[in-house]
Amino acid sequence: MGRSGAVLTAAAWWASRWCGEAFYLPGVAPREYKQGDKVELKVNKLTSIHTQIPYDYYSHKFCKPKGGVKQSAENLGEFLSGDRIENSPYVLFMRVDEYCKVLCQNKLTPANAQQFKHSIDKAYHHNWIVDNIPAASVIDTEQYVTTSYSRGFPVGYYEAELGKHYLYNHASIVIEYHEAVEDGNRIVGFYVEPFSIQHKFVTSDYDPKKLAETHPMLETCSTERPMDLDQANKADKLFVVRGATVVYTYDIVWKASSIRWASRWDIYLSMDNAVPKKVHWFSIVNSLMIVVCLTGMVAMILARNLRRDISQYNRVATDEEAEADPHEETGWKLVHQDVFRPPANMPMLLCVFVGTGVQVFIMTLLTIAFAAVGFVSPANRGSLMIVVLLLFVCMGSFAGYHCARLYKTFKGQRWQKATFLTAFLYPGVCFAVFFALDLTLASYGSTGAVPVTTLLALLALWFGISVPLVFLGAYLGFRKEPFDFPVKFSNIPRPIPASSWYVSPPFTVVVGGVLPFGACFVELFFILSSMWMDQYYYVFGFTFLVFLILCVTCAEITMVLLYFQLCAEDYRWWWRTFLTSGSTALYVFLYSAFYFSKLETNLPITYALYFGYNGIVSLGLFLLTGTIGYFSALWFNITIFSSIKVD
Repeated sequence: MGRSGAVLTAAAWWASRWCGEAFYLPGVAPREYKQGDKVELKVNKLTSIHTQIPYDYYSHKFCKPKGGVKQSAENLGEFLSGDRIENSPYVLFMRVDEYCKVLCQNKLTPANAQQFKHSIDKAYHHNWIVDNIPAASVIDTEQYVTTSYSRGFPVGYYEAELGKHYLYNHASIVIEYHEAVEDGNRIVGFYVEPFSIQHKFVTSDYDPKKLAETHPMLETCSTERPMDLDQANKADKLFVVRGATVVYTYDIVWKASSIRWASRWDIYLSMDNAVPKKVHWFSIVNSLMIVVCLTGMVAMILARNLRRDISQYNRVATDEEAEADPHEETGWKLVHQDVFRPPANMPMLLCVFVGTGVQVFIMTLLTIAFAAVGFVSPANRGSLMIVVLLLFVCMGSFAGYHCARLYKTFKGQRWQKATFLTAFLYPGVCFAVFFALDLTLASYGSTGAVPVTTLLALLALWFGISVPLVFLGAYLGFRKEPFDFPVKFSNIPRPIPASSWYVSPPFTVVVGGVLPFGACFVELFFILSSMWMDQYYYVFGFTFLVFLILCVTCAEITMVLLYFQLCAEDYRWWWRTFLTSGSTALYVFLYSAFYFSKLETNLPITYALYFGYNGIVSLGLFLLTGTIGYFSALWFNITIFSSIKVD
């Protein structure tokens, strides 16, 4: 146990070193502004954690920029995430404070009013961007001030006592900058405090279509200082009703900051230390305790039971011992002529699952490793999605190779069908679910529905890269020799005696996933929060360590249960070991169903989106953990049966 303790200690030190650092894509350089330089404020989709249906910012009655709306260049990952980054009418100049700037005046139609009420009821939020950092929300009330770094700022709020919806139409913008060099300013912070104000003009002599150029005076805000809670309380609130006149205004305040550009994402990622690191350490300690217990059990089996069994099986009994103990020997040695017999049920499907599981495993391992060392940056939106897609399609050759070689070991003849299923089964299920949900989102007019060009790009990755690599790997796998097992299987299968309930397939499959799930469920909470609650996830050092612990736990629990199964003289281990560790995905899916209550929604489409995408992830996890269980069981059987003398 000394070496294991040293390895775990070194892994824990590595995680602690990486988890506290902000991760940035190498080569991304800061942008410096001189005083008076124009700073562009961009707007992104409107989002709600309760519906999970994003909408384009200008689908609502907001002020549009002069010259029309222009969409920023986006990558494939941003399109798949539903991002739609566009320009805005807000005009900002570096270190130039301005107050009570008028954007435009809009009159709400009944449809506009109903749309705003729906967005307020469903807690939709703005997502603004300045210099590639998102806006943090500052909500000031009589009782407290709340700052949120993860979801932008709300469209408005609902006052239950009065039964009215209030729209935020004034934005008090605060941008923090760090002067790295003389007259070289870098933006390091971006905050928006929204207010709801029924604006009134000083005079009626103004042109509503040219407010941004004429800058008429308002009674309800000052051009001398930024808006605050006291000023806002003196004015009437802007409640949403058809025919209401909405005047959009904003302040811009620049504040010097000691925060350096390289650290500007830290407060966003830690959400101002809302989640202490000791929670992640609790997850690691919890997982390590499970691993230590399982390692002890495996060591006991290998060091005591197996050593005793092997010594007894290999010892030649004397005539006196044979006469004194005429009973037939029992135990796992008796199934040596059947243990490597190909599975009787669906051997091709098992090969397909194993091949795809290898593909998912390598993709997951490399993705977490790249993220841990800083190649996946939160500042580079969509980068994680792109890395996952590219790694998955590029690992197709590994899927084809392992499927083909295992299928050849099973003496299968329809290798074309096996290769075809490897290339199309899991990716096809994922694409079918994605396409069905995409059509549903399109019917809602959501930006979550990807454009046709993006769908064509996905199909090009699938058919142009993944499928050819799968067939290439299958060709190489079929050229290799089958797996060489230490013992041969007989022509006649051995009868399997009745076994106790605790070694029956249903019990071992259900129990097999409990401990691996227990090793990762704490970190799973934060991963689900990042997926569905618009929170940032960045502690990939912890994720890498938890992933390794998950792999070790799946392997060890599979070997322990396999030993008990073989001792019961049941040699049907191929599918059972895959399902034993693969059942971890079942518990992950059930936990995600429990987590769903946090979304507080009753929309059918939200149910479909949540369980559809979580179903895809859980299916991938099933293939990954099942493959780990299969390979650990294969290694275990080869090791123990190569250690005995067979007559």
